[in-house]
Amino acid sequence: MTTVDVDGITLGIESFGADDAPLVLLAGGTTMLSWPDALCERLAAGGHRVVRYDLRDSGESTTTDPEAPAYTLRDLAADAAALADALGGGPAHLAGIGVSGMVAQVAVLDHPGAFSALTLVGTRAVAPGPPDDDLPDHDQATMSRLFARPMPDWADREAVAEFAAAGAAIRGDDPVAARPLAARIWDRTPGTAPPIQMANQMAMMFSRLDCTPRWRERLREIEVPTLVVHGRRDRFFPVGNGEAIAREIPGARLLVLEEAATAVPDVTVGEVAEAMLTLGQTTAGAARARPARTR
Repeated sequence: MTTVDVDGITLGIESFGADDAPLVLLAGGTTMLSWPDALCERLAAGGHRVVRYDLRDSGESTTTDPEAPAYTLRDLAADAAALADALGGGPAHLAGIGVSGMVAQVAVLDHPGAFSALTLVGTRAVAPGPPDDDLPDHDQATMSRLFARPMPDWADREAVAEFAAAGAAIRGDDPVAARPLAARIWDRTPGTAPPIQMANQMAMMFSRLDCTPRWRERLREIEVPTLVVHGRRDRFFPVGNGEAIAREIPGARLLVLEEAATAVPDVTVGEVAEAMLTLGQTTAGAARARPARTR
C-alpha cells in the first residue's frame, strides 16, 4: 500500500498485477478494503493492473472533517478521473461498490474520456436520503435494528470488530468474514475519534455529502460497457435499485448474486471477476447488443 497525490488530495492505494497492464480502478466504499483481496488477485491474474483506493476521509486518504465534508460527490468523481490519469495506461475500467458506486456513475458521466468500462456493485442511482418513488428504499426493519444498537468504544479494536460483525449479520452478510475485515479497517484508520471511525467503518460522511445535482436522468449518456452486480438479499440497497440502473444504462449487463447481500462473498469472487474481465474485453457496441442476464 502507498499513497498518490492528485490535485492537492492524497489518496491511499494498493496495486496488484503488472504496472503496464490495463488498469482496473476500484473505488473504496468508503475504504479500499470493501473490495475483497481475492477479487483483486483474480483480476490481476486475468492480465490487469488492479488499483483499489480509499475515498477521502477514509483509510490513508486525506482526512479532514467527516462530519462536515468540504467537498461534493462530484469532487470524489474528479478524484477518480485524476487518479486514473496519474496512474497512466490509458482509460481505466472503473468500479464502485455501495456508496462509491454513486461516485463511479458520476465519474463516468462527468469524465467520459478517463474510463473504458464501468462496474457497479450494490449501489443505486440516487443520492443518500429518500429514493425516487419507483425505487425500493432501505429495508426499514433492518435499518431500525442497525441504528438501535449502542455505538462501540471506538478506541477498542475488538469492540469495533464485534460491532461490525453484528451489523453484518443484520444486513445479511457473513459476520465471520466481517470481523477481521473491520479489524483491518480499524488498523488503517487515522485515529479513534468517533466521526473518523464511523466514516471508515460505516461510511457516515456520505449522509452529509452534497450530492447535487441529480444524475439518474443522465444514465443513458453512458457509452462504456457496463456491468451491474447486485445481491438478491441486499437489504440496504434492495435489488430493484440495481435492476433500474441496468435498464437505464444502454446495453448494461445485470448479474444478480442470489446468495449475496451487500458484500461480495468469497464464493462469488470467481463469477464476479470473470464478468468484469469479460466486460473489459468487449467493445461498447457489443456491450449494447448483449441482453441483460440474471442468475
